[in-house]
Amino acid sequence: MDRREFTALLPTLLAVGALLPEAATAQTTGTMDHPVMGTPTPGTINGNKPKGVLPELISGVYTPGKSYGSQPKRTSQRYLAGMLKAGNIQIEMHETHQEVGALHEPTDKHLHNEIWLVREGVCELTTNGVTRRMEAGDIGLCCAGDLHYVRNAGDTPCTYFVVTIGPPEQYS
Repeated sequence: MDRREFTALLPTLLAVGALLPEAATAQTTGTMDHPVMGTPTPGTINGNKPKGVLPELISGVYTPGKSYGSQPKRTSQRYLAGMLKAGNIQIEMHETHQEVGALHEPTDKHLHNEIWLVREGVCELTTNGVTRRMEAGDIGLCCAGDLHYVRNAGDTPCTYFVVTIGPPEQYS
């Protein structure tokens, strides 16, 4: 079998795997270590596990955890945080909502990359001193090591998803 034949066969293999009874049960009920369908990944909300310990993520549906926020007019909800099975890659995803007039998030830099997906409103992404406008439907990227922050730049609330991908890091 060559590469093209394998690529053509892959969707069928994945579909068959999803139909197996074990896969269906895992997607609807989850397990103690990897709950899905309504329960966030353990150890990622409220410090249930020691700092820096993240579970291996599994395929499934992850819903938002409890709201958290350290600044007035800005809240976030984490959907997932953990390690991907392929490689030594950490991934985290949360949604942030900033009201009009909210202070921008703290200026920061990390070992991971960050991708912002703007759901509503207007945001400004500042990376290494350069500010760029992001509107609903836009995607922003901050590469590892870049100094950055995001702020609400409109006259309505802004909401965006953040996906972080990179090497294992200390996480709280």
